Amino acid sequence: MKVLMPQLGETVTDGTIVAWHKHIGDTVEKGEVLLDIETDKISTEIETPISGVLVSIDVAEGETVDVGTVLAEVAEVAEVAEVAEDSVAAVDETVERAEGTKSGTPSKNAMSDAPAAISRLSRGENLSPAVRRLVTEHNLKINDIDGSGRDGRVTRQNVLDHIAGLDSSAPPTQAKQDERTERIAFNRMRKVTAAHMVKSKATSPHVLQTIDADFSAIDRSRLSRKAQWKATTGYSLSYLPYIARAVCKAIADFPLVNSTVGDEELIVHSRINLAIAIDLNFDGLVAAVTRDANDLSVSELAERFNDLVMRARAKELQPDDLQGGTYTLSNPGPFGTLFTAPIINQPQVAILSMDAVKKRPHVIESDSGDAIAIRPVGILAHSFDHRAIDGAYSAAFLQRLQSIIQKADWDSEF
Repeated sequence: MKVLMPQLGETVTDGTIVAWHKHIGDTVEKGEVLLDIETDKISTEIETPISGVLVSIDVAEGETVDVGTVLAEVAEVAEVAEVAEDSVAAVDETVERAEGTKSGTPSKNAMSDAPAAISRLSRGENLSPAVRRLVTEHNLKINDIDGSGRDGRVTRQNVLDHIAGLDSSAPPTQAKQDERTERIAFNRMRKVTAAHMVKSKATSPHVLQTIDADFSAIDRSRLSRKAQWKATTGYSLSYLPYIARAVCKAIADFPLVNSTVGDEELIVHSRINLAIAIDLNFDGLVAAVTRDANDLSVSELAERFNDLVMRARAKELQPDDLQGGTYTLSNPGPFGTLFTAPIINQPQVAILSMDAVKKRPHVIESDSGDAIAIRPVGILAHSFDHRAIDGAYSAAFLQRLQSIIQKADWDSEF
């Protein structure tokens, strides 16, 4: 049975092989982890579809291939025994002894020895496509390369090491690399993120609007239960779930920000599926989705967000966790930022950045006169697609969001 690159999400078109957990010739059990795959969104384990023997690995570690590409093949033990029998006349005496016969008829040990026999077929026939390509491109002879794989199999890294050895023996060039610089190759996540950001800027005419908000009402709720929350849940109660709740309420009044641009039309979504940008410890980011966020309270949103963050950083998110978002929240505030102009998460039409809430002088208006007081103030930055909405609509949305933040009964959310 062939093992194919799976479709890990509706927008995912390819994946990268991170690691193989088995070698050619190994026996495998159905459901056993065969390899790890990484897409631009998640890392996941691929299980063996049947019990049997791994007879081929067609894509090497580090290679990126399209969905549907054959990654490997697993054969039932009986099938492997037949292959071993058919190959007796073509392999050397060592393989014949492994088959337990020189007459072409497998012995009682043929089935148990078959995996080793398969793995010791000629080195040239047992190369992955990536290795074959490298050998061809660099005009190499496979017999000149020492193999470190199972039974001396030549791996992609063996070929690269061989090429590096050839390069080091060549005469030095006049140009010298500046030793004060460092070149860091983009990993897959960085490559895909870069492509998405460029595509978003090329697709959507971005407009940025900002508004500040007094977070006093939120702080009265948050700080009064901060210690108990941390003691009970093990994590901090941040501003994020409060803002998410306020955004959901504001979207109810301004639904066009929760939409997608279609073919000369605006597709307005009835469900509010909030995506939150999660930093993966400075090793990239993902936008994990909470579906029907408008049906959740602040405390429920806090629980959902913490679960997504923990699973994202442990690389345990599933494809469904990254699909279907209709509006995105970015939260650089914990780093003390003043305001950030976020890039729209396609195919959505708007994104909100929540920056640091800090104590600042704030004008308080009243019937008895104006006064200046110290208040926790934060700037909300809204990037929107000008194809979908205009500045007045976005500004009205921000004004409504500000009002909710400052006037809502936040204690009722717990």
